[in-house]
Amino acid sequence: MANGLKEIRKKISSVNNTKKTTRAMKLVSTSKLKKAEEMARRARVFADKLNEVFYDMMLRIKQSGLTNIDSKFFHDTESHDIKVVDIVFVTADKGLCGGFNSITMKEVLRLRDEYEKKKIKVRFRCIGKKGYAFFAFNNIALEDSIADLSASPDYERSSAFIGMVVDDFLAGKTDEVIIVHNGFKNLISQELKSVKILPLVPNQDILQRDNGMSQVLNISPEDEENVILDELAKKYVEYNMYYALVDSLAAEHSARMQAMDAATNNATELVKTLTISYNKARQEAITTELVEINAGVEAMK
Repeated sequence: MANGLKEIRKKISSVNNTKKTTRAMKLVSTSKLKKAEEMARRARVFADKLNEVFYDMMLRIKQSGLTNIDSKFFHDTESHDIKVVDIVFVTADKGLCGGFNSITMKEVLRLRDEYEKKKIKVRFRCIGKKGYAFFAFNNIALEDSIADLSASPDYERSSAFIGMVVDDFLAGKTDEVIIVHNGFKNLISQELKSVKILPLVPNQDILQRDNGMSQVLNISPEDEENVILDELAKKYVEYNMYYALVDSLAAEHSARMQAMDAATNNATELVKTLTISYNKARQEAITTELVEINAGVEAMK
């Protein structure tokens, strides 16, 4: 019985140590989440402004009399034949964040199956160690991968990575590009996002209105409008990639904060259960000793 009590005490001590670790990780994730959330908010504001300028540029081109946009970034979606698709997906570099990474992986594989049913070739480009490990374990080939970017989003490295994807698209090696990531929704939930970033499709609602931004752009008739549009389109794609990284990082910290909170609560409940078991075992041991003592006393009479 003494050995049993000793084992329970060890388990209680071990669970309490784990509880300290999970609580500390939750506090760290909460702190990092606040910074990542603010970064994502600022990035979203900039992305909205960039989109506004981008569509106003297309409006300016339309007003100049150009009905068909002459740019490799755009395709006629009705006649465009899709043969090869690039799926760029973002995962975390670290674990202990619940189902954060598995949700992204399931969506990527779902898209793969959907495209392959249509006889469309799918290529994968992975950001994050967890995604790389998953694909390596399942023997699924990756076209490209990069680590330490999802944990520390950097615009230049992000642009260089997506730049290779854009180059393949412009060269005609791929026909469509999709970015998949688990994004930040609020403190307690994440939102899976799957966005087609290439080819670009002009927003007809925006093109049909003039909000005056074309005057702000101040583009002269001599300007090569499509060259400028290509530059804006490139920036649009680059910043959408960067925003996906920032958004994913905020979601990762949110998921890890919840996972560590749940682990801490589970540890607390387990300690309670083990403590009850310990007290019962101790009471049984005491009762057994008393019975043995009384038996001994009776035997001496």
